Amino acid sequence: MKAPASAPTPGSAQEPQEPRWLTDEEQHVWRSFMEGVTLLDDHLDRQLQRDAGMPHVYYGLLVKLAEAPRRRLRMTELAMLAKITRSRLSHAIARLEKNGWVRREDCPDDKRGQFAVLTDEGYEVLRQTAPGHVEAVRQAVFDRLTPQQQKSLGEIMRIVAEGLQPAEAGADLPWLR
Repeated sequence: MKAPASAPTPGSAQEPQEPRWLTDEEQHVWRSFMEGVTLLDDHLDRQLQRDAGMPHVYYGLLVKLAEAPRRRLRMTELAMLAKITRSRLSHAIARLEKNGWVRREDCPDDKRGQFAVLTDEGYEVLRQTAPGHVEAVRQAVFDRLTPQQQKSLGEIMRIVAEGLQPAEAGADLPWLR
């Protein structure tokens, strides 16, 4: 965002601190990033809706479960891995349960805890959907970038993600809400 035309006048009783406005180049990078993320998310959502009748976030949950030991994760761990709120996860799991792709199991050592478990039917849907999804990702991202650009993109996004996940107690992270 650029500086607004009507900034507060200097010398007022309590002068607000001037924001660190984005430079023209930073503004260009930021808007390009946001446009790319928005269009990529839409592209992948449309592909998955067409091929499997599910949004991208649901596909990601099935993948996380498929990669887990015994295809099961505690709901809190799944929310953390998916970087979503517990409420959004609960809603998604309810929809996946309705499709027969996931089931919930009570945690035997924690009365309040639950596991999300990928069913055989859910695994089969994932197995059938994965080739089209990976091709959509490849065409949208990797086929457009050089190997060096791919490496740079991975490094940049890792730095951004790490900076948005502070380790201190009380951090406002989606899976803690």
